[in-house]
Amino acid sequence: MKSYVFAITGASGAIIGVRVLRELLKHSEVHLIISRQSFFIMKDESGIDWNDKSPKDIERKIRKYFGRKNLYFWHDSEMTAPVASGSFRTDGMFIVPCSMKTLAGIASGYSVSLVERAADVTLKEARPLLLSPREMPFSAVHLENMLKLSRLGVRIVPPVAAFYHKPKDLNELVDFFAGKILDAMGIEHEIFNRWRGI
Repeated sequence: MKSYVFAITGASGAIIGVRVLRELLKHSEVHLIISRQSFFIMKDESGIDWNDKSPKDIERKIRKYFGRKNLYFWHDSEMTAPVASGSFRTDGMFIVPCSMKTLAGIASGYSVSLVERAADVTLKEARPLLLSPREMPFSAVHLENMLKLSRLGVRIVPPVAAFYHKPKDLNELVDFFAGKILDAMGIEHEIFNRWRGI
């Protein structure tokens, strides 16, 4: 079973991260980090309320939500968590969605949270790292940070809509975003209809 670090940061679109996570948990061990701000955004946008008093209580809620035991939760302030060390082997890391603050921290090598530290470790160990930046429009600063990371091999996969698969509702658009994110990491799935030509 492969093992991934998965982070949800304080940007709109956490539901996309939840959808990717659901698919990833079908065949992988996942070490989840959720930034403090993300809990409130997630509850506001989707009604998902995983926040609780302790990381263990949060982990229980998340495991119950997904019905999976191959998921481990680490609080964003737990800088001694296993995922903060390069000696902890994983097959890569996802940050979906990725806030501009998190993007800037990773691009500058400035780790003040476990999300940023885990991303820094992923980079230094030359493991696959995928960021799904959620902002619009992008400023020159955002674009420069993305270009810098892209040149280091980071996969930059913003949730950009396509309509050739004729989505019927928001869920099908979320599936498309999630599928493209999984594609970028080489993970098999069947959650959207692929282009077959006209």
